[in-house]
Amino acid sequence: MSKLETNTIDTVSGTSTLQVGSTNTSTITLGVSGDTINVPSGVTIANSGTATGFGGNMTPAFMGRNASIQAVSENTLTKLNATTEILDTNNAYASSRFTPGVAGNYYIFAGAYLNAEGNDNLEVAGAQFYFNGSALAGTFSEINFRNNDAYAAMILTSTIKTFDTDDYIELYGQLEAHDNTGGVSNVGTFFGGYKIIE
Repeated sequence: MSKLETNTIDTVSGTSTLQVGSTNTSTITLGVSGDTINVPSGVTIANSGTATGFGGNMTPAFMGRNASIQAVSENTLTKLNATTEILDTNNAYASSRFTPGVAGNYYIFAGAYLNAEGNDNLEVAGAQFYFNGSALAGTFSEINFRNNDAYAAMILTSTIKTFDTDDYIELYGQLEAHDNTGGVSNVGTFFGGYKIIE
């Protein structure tokens, strides 16, 4: 193996495209451990290949939605179904539970569409994340309609949470109805999240 020592590599006069490597090349290594590769301001990096190792994608990621009406008991936090998968990059989402398999910080979001199945019947609607089977503090969101009862509400909640590989998270919802019969989680309920780039 030979070594070329120089300060600048440039194209020949009249051309503007510089190619490093050709038909005999399988791996191109830039620098050694401890080096800094500097990309000056104003330079555009155009990638038409596959980029790996940059931490640029936000995976694992998942999202599910409720595909059918689910009964929710009166004033009782109930695990909500979001079993129809829209996205599951790492096969980490099943039975409305996300277990990432990759440690890190995750942004988790959800919307619980709850109704009391009657006009002027919904008094309170709420949603909360459960982490490893316990209510996750600081994630309970609620709308109180008392004295002005409603029919339905979409409760939105989100959080950032640190996961180990085997931690898991689920979505729970609850409601209070004027007739004390509970209500349902409608098909608008959704649950999702993704790993934050670090």
